[in-house]
This record gives sequence, structure tokens and C-alpha cells, in this order.
Amino acid sequence: MGLRENAAAAAGRTLSAETHDRPDEDMPPGEDYTPAADPMAGYEPGDGDPEMVPVHLAWLRVRKEVRAIAKGEQYNGGGTRFNFRGVDTVVNTFGPVTLKHGVNVLPTRVDAEYRDTTTSKGNKMRECTVRVSWLIVGPKGDTLALQTQGEALDSADKGTAKAQSVALRVLLLTGGLTPTHDKDPDSVVVERGETPIRPAATYLDEICNPHTSAGRLRQIHHELGSTRQLGALVTNEIGEEEQIGAMVVRIGKERAAGGGQ
Repeated sequence: MGLRENAAAAAGRTLSAETHDRPDEDMPPGEDYTPAADPMAGYEPGDGDPEMVPVHLAWLRVRKEVRAIAKGEQYNGGGTRFNFRGVDTVVNTFGPVTLKHGVNVLPTRVDAEYRDTTTSKGNKMRECTVRVSWLIVGPKGDTLALQTQGEALDSADKGTAKAQSVALRVLLLTGGLTPTHDKDPDSVVVERGETPIRPAATYLDEICNPHTSAGRLRQIHHELGSTRQLGALVTNEIGEEEQIGAMVVRIGKERAAGGGQ
């Protein structure tokens, strides 16, 4: 009696030959075993069931039905604004269609890496990067193997889930070659003009502001130098004319000597 039969007997059960889906380690050499029956062998689609086609055809049918997903959501924060296709929108579009055509999308392995980082405002964040291996399983049980990556930042414990959601969105959009139907950016031609030079006098309020950092004063000096305006005469904080480049250097030294005051 094999290990599995002993375990079954101890539990008051008996194993039939069909339960042998692999040889036991202690099975005598040359003894035959009966593999598990194919659960799909006698399956016949019923009403509402998907047609039993290979996975590549089922996935093609999913793509034909999804067709396109527009960038209907907008991010607007931190001075940046752009349109995007969020993971919820993508999953809500693909989910019912994959169900209709008998397609399953399954993660089989997740490799994650983490590092601590901070935002530009000094807030502590946790960065997670994942590489996810996927199986797209067709109605007949055959599969397509794919792999995507995702990256996310989070201040709590949601970084891994966010990164996996990004990886899923990438899988569906790239694996589905899902267009946006946006206007082709090459169809618009923008003629770039010369960038206007900022006049030296417009820097005065910032230079005289006691809260302007030493780093910003150095940057202003560099900007004035790059536009050849260091020698421009301006009216300084006491009402006298002074070259603006010399004024920036003088105020920077005065604040450094006064401990930033």
C-alpha cells in the first residue's frame, strides 16, 4: 500500500485508481498507475456557455469586442495635468467580455522589490516594483503566458496592491493592443517660437524677499547671467541704482552673515 493509500485508510477513506494523477514515490518499479481523467474531456457547451475555441481565438474575440478604451480620466495635481485610463476602467471593460468568451486572466507569480523614498515635500514613501507572470486561459483550458511590470508609491501598506493593479492594466492594454482613438499627435504641427527673455527688473521682488533661499538667489544670478543681464541697472531696496548681478551677490552675503535673516 502506498503513502496516499495509508493516509486515506487512516482517515477512513479509500482511493480509487482514478485518483492517481502521478506515481507514488514508493510505488514498485514497473507498476502502472491511472492518471486523472481530463475534466474537460466530455464537456459540451450549454446555453450561454462560450464556444470551445483555442485560447488565441478566444482572446482575439475579446479584443474585437473591447475595440478601444478612451483616456477618459484626468489627473490634476502638483502642477501636472494629463488624461489616463485607470485600472478600474480597464478591468470594468475587459471583465464582462472575457467572461462571455470563457477567458480567465490569472496571475501565477509575483516578484516584488521595495525601497524607501521621499517626496519633494519630504514625506516618507514606500516604492514597490513588481514583475507579474500571467496565464490567459481559454475556454478549452489551453493558455498564453505573459509577463508585465508595475510600479507604485504609497505611504502606508497599499504599494504592492497598487503596483499589481498597474501590471494588470498594462497586461490588458498591451496584450489587447487596446487603442485610445485619440487624435494622432503627429497630425498637429506646432511651430516653436523664441522664448521671451524675462526682464531683470521682474526679479527685484524675489531678490528683496527675506524668505528667498540662498539656492534660489544663486539660480537667479545664473538666469541673469545666461540672458546677459547681470550688468542691468535697477533700483535696489534703499532706492539707489545698482547693477542687479552685484545686488544679488551682496544680498546673498548679507543674509549668510546674518544667519539667514
